[in-house]
Formats: sequence, structure tokens, C-alpha cells
Amino acid sequence: MKHLPIYTSTYREMIRDFELYLQRLGYGKGSCKNMPSSLQEFFYRIEQQGITEIGDITAEHIVEHHRYLKERPNKTRPGNLSESMITSHLFAIKTFFSYQEQSGNISTNPFSVLNFSRPKKTERMILTREQIQQLYGACETMRDRAMLGLFYGCGLRKEEAVKLNMGDIQFKQQLLYVRQGKGKKRRVIPLGNQVTVDLQNYYLYERSFYQRRLTNDNGQAFMLNNRGTRMLGEGFWKRLKELIHKAGLPGQISLHHLRHSIATHLLESGVSMEQVRDFLGHSSLETTQIYTRISIKYLAIQTT
Repeated sequence: MKHLPIYTSTYREMIRDFELYLQRLGYGKGSCKNMPSSLQEFFYRIEQQGITEIGDITAEHIVEHHRYLKERPNKTRPGNLSESMITSHLFAIKTFFSYQEQSGNISTNPFSVLNFSRPKKTERMILTREQIQQLYGACETMRDRAMLGLFYGCGLRKEEAVKLNMGDIQFKQQLLYVRQGKGKKRRVIPLGNQVTVDLQNYYLYERSFYQRRLTNDNGQAFMLNNRGTRMLGEGFWKRLKELIHKAGLPGQISLHHLRHSIATHLLESGVSMEQVRDFLGHSSLETTQIYTRISIKYLAIQTT
């Protein structure tokens, strides 16, 4: 919501200062962009009510903003904001007021008396092997197959696929290097034979078709969009939705569901939990263990 105008200079300064604060704490780029944006939307609505002093903001203003968020349309896809998105907006506001309280800029934190319920965690959707094949069958280009290879075959996170450069893939050795994953962790992913073929076919025979104006970043990026620039998360998501629709699969499938699916399928195939942990770039086995529960439940469904 960075397009929303803020006329109160102190609010503008607070948004800039909040972004720097998040950067100093080590928040990721996405959080350093989205959390100040959530704060800007809050200040925009507060300003519309004639409130230009942070000390005049009360808990009721935050509660009213929460009601607004529950009804606000999603700007990037049909429907309203998800519960997780609303929670993210509120977390940004809560973090901001905690920072202001710690800095001594406010005597009373209006968020301290509030307790919003957290959204219930939904069951992780796992695609069957047959559904994965349906997705591959819907592919129209080598880039489509390369995209599925990155998110399913390599189990990459969205940001990892966005940041992937041509120099990060060694086709002869069949290795893909994640230079900076979640928590700035590096890892090396072994490529299966078919994934290697799919990535190499796109690289050799189709990637040049998408090249337009050559820049340093475009020249390095592995996945290019139709404009010839680095493929971003929204571009990957939109194309996956088109493949899902063509394949006749459930519309709620996301890029991250492909990562969940390969993790489950690897465990079902006998790959050790430690190997799956390293493949996904998890920091601990506890995170990976959830897929053992998913795998058992998935197998039970398949055998009924």
C-alpha cells in the first residue's frame, strides 16, 4: 500500500525509521517491504480520521482497523484478505508500537491491551504423483517444465527461485546451488535426470527467446518473464494458476504446495529425514518431521 499518500511528516518519518529498524534486526527483504507498507495503510486510515499525533492513537483505532482488514478486498487476487494476511498486518502494527514504546516515543502502547486470535493452521495440501503428472501434461513451453522442475523437482522456495542465476546450476554435475536461502543459508541440491533435462532444454533452446533489453541482472537471471526481466514471484504464481486450471486441478494449489509435495514423495520413496532436511534447507529435523505425519496420512488415503 505504498501508493497511499501520508501527509503528516512525522508519520512519514516513522515509516522510514521503522523500515531501518527492521533491517537492523535482520528481517528479510520481504518483511522490510511489507511491514512498513502495512503500517502506511494504517496511518493513512488514521490520518483520514483527523489523527496526526501517534499519542492519540488508541486500542479502539486498532480494533476498528482490524474490522476494516477483515472486509478489505485482496489487491492481487479475488476475494478478501486471508486470515494469515490480516495477522501479518496486525503483527506489523504491533511490532511498530513495541518499538515506539522501547524507544520512549510513547508512554502507553495501545496494542498492549489487545489480544487478537491467531488463524487456525490449515492442513497442508499434498499433490499426488498423478496430479503432478497432470501439471506436467499441461505445460506448453520448456519454461513451464523448468518452473515445475524448480518448485517440485528441486523443492525451492519462491524467493530462492526468483534469485536463481544461470551460474547457480551445474548441468554436468547435476547440481543446483542455493546461494542464499531462508536464514541466509546456502545449500546444494542434487538434480534428478529429468529435472536436469528440463532445466537444460529451457536454458539452451528457449531462454534466449525471452531476452529483450540486456542488463546485468537480466543477463544473470535463470528464469525470465515475457518482458525479458527476472521472473518474480507473482509471475511464477500466475503461470502456475494457468497450468492448474488447464490440468483441472483444485484452484487453491500454490507454489509452496509443490515443495510440500516433493518432501512427502521423497519420504515415501525411502529417502531419510536427514536427507530431506538438507534438500529443503530446513534448520532442524523438527521442521522436517511434519512431513512424516503428512506422509503417513497420505499413504492411508491412497490405500483406502
